[in-house]
Formats: sequence, structure tokens, C-alpha cells
Amino acid sequence: MKIFSDLGELEQAGSIHLGYGEWLEVTQERIDRFADATGDHQWIHVDPGRAATGPFGTTIAHGYLTLSLIPHLTDGILRVEGLSMAVNYGNNRVRFPSHVPVGSKIRAGVELVSVEPRPGGALVVTRVTVEREGSPKPVCVAESVTLMVT
Repeated sequence: MKIFSDLGELEQAGSIHLGYGEWLEVTQERIDRFADATGDHQWIHVDPGRAATGPFGTTIAHGYLTLSLIPHLTDGILRVEGLSMAVNYGNNRVRFPSHVPVGSKIRAGVELVSVEPRPGGALVVTRVTVEREGSPKPVCVAESVTLMVT
């Protein structure tokens, strides 16, 4: 974990790679629960029988499931001391270059892109690259924007 004493120290770090999170297995149960939560029951995600004859040979995770796992996948990579809170402010850009077959293990790497001071805090942009174990292509690349408040 990269620990910064305050937002000023984070800003001075420049564009650096902050590290990688832990591997997480994407199970069919997680995919099904996400489908139930979002109402997205497309067969490629939730019907193992039909998906077995589809383009990927198995069910795959929803792209938005992968995106929604970013807070979990990046937990423990970065800490800034002295914050009262850090909240999701949005995303500048999100892409899904590859798929996540059920049973895959994924993890995230985080790069610091920018720190834009604001009254009482800063907008921090990181590039999160979610990779699948054994795959040369990332499964998700997102510029995540976090409002960090002192």
C-alpha cells in the first residue's frame, strides 16, 4: 500500500504506478446476483447451457459488474492520511477491451493521473486497469475520479 501523509504529498508524487490489488475470482453466483440487482439477465451472463454454445464457450461477467468491482479491487492500494472522506465523483473514460469468463480471476492496477486541488480537498484521477489472470488484454480500463476531502 502506498501511504501519503496528505493531499500535497500525493500531488507531488506525479504520474506514478501505485500498485496492484488482490486477485478475485468471478463466480457465477456473483454474476447472477448482479443480474438480479440490475435486471440485466442476458443469456450470455446467466444461462450456462446456452452460453456454452455461444461465442465465449461459457457465461461471462457483465462489463458493468467488472466496473462496479473497482472499489473492491483497489482496496488497500492507496491511502491518504488526514482525509475526512473520499467519494466517487465519476469516471472520465471506461473501456472493456476483453471479457471475463466465469471462474476467471481478476485484479486491478492503479496509476495516479492527476491531483486537482479544490477548496477543502482535491479531485484525484487514477487510471484503473483490471486484468484477467492469464490474459494479455485488460478486461477494463477506467479513469476513476475521486473527491478527497480534508
